[in-house]
Amino acid sequence: MIIVLKPGTPQSAADEILAQIAAAGLKPLCLPGTERVVLGALGDERVLGNLHLENHPAVERVTPILSPFKLVSREWHPDNTVVRIGSVEVGGPRIAVFAGPCAIESADQMRRTAEAVRNAGAHGLRGGAFKPRTSPYSFQGLGVEGLHILRDVARSCHLPAVTEVVEVSDVGVVQEYADAFQVGARNMQNFRLLTALGNSRKPVILKRGMAATVEDLLMAAEYIVAGGNPNVILCERGIRTFETATRNTLDLSAIPHIKRVSHLPVLVDPSHGTGVREYVEPMARAAIACGADGLLIEVHYDPRSALSDGHQSLDPDAFKGLMQNLRPFIEAAGRTA
Repeated sequence: MIIVLKPGTPQSAADEILAQIAAAGLKPLCLPGTERVVLGALGDERVLGNLHLENHPAVERVTPILSPFKLVSREWHPDNTVVRIGSVEVGGPRIAVFAGPCAIESADQMRRTAEAVRNAGAHGLRGGAFKPRTSPYSFQGLGVEGLHILRDVARSCHLPAVTEVVEVSDVGVVQEYADAFQVGARNMQNFRLLTALGNSRKPVILKRGMAATVEDLLMAAEYIVAGGNPNVILCERGIRTFETATRNTLDLSAIPHIKRVSHLPVLVDPSHGTGVREYVEPMARAAIACGADGLLIEVHYDPRSALSDGHQSLDPDAFKGLMQNLRPFIEAAGRTA
């Protein structure tokens, strides 16, 4: 429920209403504005109705939040949210590009790739230390050793680092070494993990599950925001359909829909979305054109030797070309590179 207070309402009146909401066992929210204050109340609608907040002399109107996802909805927060990963803003005027290998394999591999993406204009570094794989025989990542490499390389290249967290028990150590968590498609509805990330204030890049609807994705984000962490970035990375020409079907129609119903920023991962390196650049262009706030791109200094997803990874020259070729699309979208 949204409670809009009358202009000029003193803070004491807002505090009184918030206390009334909390006393009823509901979650009180406050969104201060330049002209008026908007309050929120989350919980059982029957309890909300019994409070009769519309009768309070400081209340201008009371409006229910109709969408099932409350805190990530534009009904509650009409303005775009900007999330900072290190010094990089996601959701602002600039298109943010995070690039790097699917998996951290060695210090040399990470350093060579990081220097290449930095020199090409990437704003952040991605790399997986923990790799959930379909096959138990595939490379599973270097674990904590990979986190050490990621942090050292990211610092030397002056890039914020993003890496995947796969278990609740790993949240603390990943938080220590990375500038942002990534929640992969397989963990999008790992509600214990989402709840744990809600207790952090570190940014979370939340990837859409392979069989998840947009509403499923937004409800997963709601877990994190409801837990107290507002720094959530959504990521469209393709869904599994009957089509076999590409690894996944990159659902770019989800981007304008998400932008209409939610205030959270959105990234697109065309590498996982297609699984084919030749398709990464065309889909990256399309992602910018339809309103994405940034991109996740897989880059490896030598894709032929990659231990994970080499077939969809760009080499440094291809990534440099992508960054140059994106500029006209970024400008046409009214954004900056």
